[in-house]
Amino acid sequence: MIKNDLFLRALKGEVVDRPPVWMMRQAGRYLPEFMEIKAKYDFFTRCKTPELASEITVQPIRRYGMDAAILFSDILVIPQAMNIAVEMKPDIGPWLPNPIRSERDLDGVVVPDIDQSLGYVMRAIKITKEKLNDEIPLIGFAGSPWTILCYCVQGQGSKNFDKAKQFCFTQPQAAHTLLQKITDTTIAYLKEKITAGVDAVQIFDSWGGMLSPDDYGVFSWQYIQQIIDALKDHAPVIAFGKGCWFALDTMAKSGASALGIDWTCSAKNARYLTGGNITLQGNFDPTRLFSPPKEIKKQVKQMIDAFGKDKYIVNLGHGILPNIPIENAAAFIEAVKEYKAT
Repeated sequence: MIKNDLFLRALKGEVVDRPPVWMMRQAGRYLPEFMEIKAKYDFFTRCKTPELASEITVQPIRRYGMDAAILFSDILVIPQAMNIAVEMKPDIGPWLPNPIRSERDLDGVVVPDIDQSLGYVMRAIKITKEKLNDEIPLIGFAGSPWTILCYCVQGQGSKNFDKAKQFCFTQPQAAHTLLQKITDTTIAYLKEKITAGVDAVQIFDSWGGMLSPDDYGVFSWQYIQQIIDALKDHAPVIAFGKGCWFALDTMAKSGASALGIDWTCSAKNARYLTGGNITLQGNFDPTRLFSPPKEIKKQVKQMIDAFGKDKYIVNLGHGILPNIPIENAAAFIEAVKEYKAT
């Protein structure tokens, strides 16, 4: 039995004294103790060494005492497992030297044996669960098929993922073949994560907002729905689509346990668009963590008041930025723990 089950209770929609809190990308780059590890090991070594991934996962819990941990990893371990080369280049970020640009490029893309290709993630989960000692839940995650496709086709990060969209619109058959392979891999991967011990999973559709509402249904949401359908009876699923407020009504009917909300959608609109019956997560602007701690605490309280304490998980509207002062991150967490409804 998990001692602090506030996060899991919020996912079930139960009445709570205060909402739970965690932060996307909480395991990592803003913490000095993480930077010590980063100085010694390159990015994918950190991801693929279970002892390192586990240590990075629990660092923020030791420092701040969030209500949930999220396993340190990366969404791009999926294409790596599918036989698509992915590097992490300094000052560039993800770099795929052989991007997918045609049907022929898909010949070498496989739906892998998860244990063989991603077994290191399952070992990291088991080590992390031992370290957490049933104090709080552990979250596993994956990128949405569309978001993974964006990197696989573009070859690197982008402000508009124009090459990825061009690929989908000019070679839709090839695009759907790739999306289905990513979906099948992701379902198998997340099922293994649940078997290994994660208590909930989150799907990150970081680039869903690049698509029009109609194209979102065609190239992104239908694949996320497949993942939710395959997993929802095994563990709670959180679906997070950045910039996808237009799909919230559809998402709310998906069978997901919770929906992530970014900072461009107000609490009022998020509750309205989702029908008010599903747990929501978010939506503090990550850049707002540069505000003075006193202002952060004030705004967090206002955010909880706006969403309501029940069916709500306090989080950022996207990942924490690398140069956020550690005392400001502390103020964010403390504000939730100190929360009392007025």
